[in-house]
Amino acid sequence: MTTGYTQQEIEKMAAEIESLRRQLAAKEEVVSTLESNITKLESNVTGLESNISKLESNISKLESNISKLEYELTWLRKKLFGKMSERFINSDPDARQLDIFGEQLSDKEREELESAAKQEQELITRTITASKPRKPRKDVSFENLRVEETVIEPEGINSEDYVCIGSEETNRLAYKPAEFYVKRTIRKKYALKSQSAELDGQQESRPAIVIAPLPDSPIHKCMADTSLLSEIIIQKYLYHIPFHRQIARFGDLGVRISSSTVGDWFSQSCELLSPLYGHLRRRVLSTDYIQVDESTLPVIDNEKRRAVKGYLWVVRNPDNGEVFFHYDRGSRSEKTAMVLLHGFKGAIQSDGYQVYNRFESLDGKLMLGCWAHARRKFDEALAENRKLATEALLQIQSLYAVEREADEMGATPGQRGELRREKAYPILVTFEKWLYENYKAHLPQSRMAKAISYTYSIFPKLSRYHLDGRYRIDNNLVENAIRPLAIGRKNYLFCGNADAAIRAAMIYSLLGSCKAAGVNPSEWLEDVLSKIYSYTKEGRNLEELLPHLWKK
Repeated sequence: MTTGYTQQEIEKMAAEIESLRRQLAAKEEVVSTLESNITKLESNVTGLESNISKLESNISKLESNISKLEYELTWLRKKLFGKMSERFINSDPDARQLDIFGEQLSDKEREELESAAKQEQELITRTITASKPRKPRKDVSFENLRVEETVIEPEGINSEDYVCIGSEETNRLAYKPAEFYVKRTIRKKYALKSQSAELDGQQESRPAIVIAPLPDSPIHKCMADTSLLSEIIIQKYLYHIPFHRQIARFGDLGVRISSSTVGDWFSQSCELLSPLYGHLRRRVLSTDYIQVDESTLPVIDNEKRRAVKGYLWVVRNPDNGEVFFHYDRGSRSEKTAMVLLHGFKGAIQSDGYQVYNRFESLDGKLMLGCWAHARRKFDEALAENRKLATEALLQIQSLYAVEREADEMGATPGQRGELRREKAYPILVTFEKWLYENYKAHLPQSRMAKAISYTYSIFPKLSRYHLDGRYRIDNNLVENAIRPLAIGRKNYLFCGNADAAIRAAMIYSLLGSCKAAGVNPSEWLEDVLSKIYSYTKEGRNLEELLPHLWKK
């Protein structure tokens, strides 16, 4: 069969085909080599991943070891190079010198402590874990309430056959919903009958039209009376009812008020109260003993378009209860604390928050600790190590027993100080030795170790309350002042912006001081809002309007 190709052409094509076969074989060899390399690389990657995993595990172990070593190093540095005041307090309450040798508990002390722990362990456990006893119900007081009387005569009684020998009274507490009403001020206008009038024979020019001046209003052209302004503020910051719920309630009572209007009323009221808040801050910081704490307050961040965690600082004068809250961009930093307490000289009582450690090195400031926080740490460690936790709690309980004794005897600060020197100070000395003995006996991450470390690290602060009978054993008073804030944020959830947070701090400060002074906050706020404008205009002393100085 003829193909149409010459022999020469066929040979040429055969040569080309052979060349292509060789090229294909070469490429297949290359592909095979590449596949082999890929397999090797995959194997290497697997090995590397395994090595990385091992390295990560080793790093984690090393970090744990480093943390442990740092923990021990800190402890050793503290014992070897720390300030004298950071070691054992002296057995003499007047000296407060250091025990350089780190004396341990004596055998007798240890036996006595273990014996007391065994005897009281079950009792203390029941005391800690049992629910609080139910308080007896208090009778309703009618002393300050208006009484409406209804007299009911029995039927079929005539005066000829019966004589009244007395009566029986039954009291029921009734309620009338809040009422809106309009306070209408009518100012009469008068016009002269003639252009002039004679007085004692003298001609005197008189205005043609006379009208009484309108009484001062705290907010210019505001339709709300001071009674309504104060009620709106009281409802939110004392009874924790957000503005939108109040507005809904107003609608049920027949009054329609927009949320923007209520917001304007509130912000302008706060502007009036702002100078009073400034006076309150200065009064609290002018004392020589304060308690300090912080609490969270969510605030809307417009840039992030969500609520972010902010902080309110609270400073309280334990002697009279005056308190103020402070908001600084939601910060909880050391810088904020330094600015807040700048210029203060005296004792500062706080929890173990490390920011306050900065004040230890500053002249004019004495740092005090809070035994309630230390007790809480050991309470949390009960489930982990009941024996040691109970030993610690028993000793702390003994310190509080001294305070109860002082309270029951109505002790003066001087008498309380002497009682602490006699009974509390020996407990402090023994307890610090107990902490030292058990400091390194537990893993750093255990609850017991954390409780011991926390208490031991701030023990100089914790023990200083014995220096003055005015000083409190704990920081509970300032924590009580924070409770309205904690309840309030559960209802209104967050503040709309930083300005709202500042206003909240201001109102909580003033209402908290009302509570401490035993002043009715509604009566105080209504009266102050009606007076503060004239006080400012006339240059009168605004401190007279503070709750502790206020006279209705």
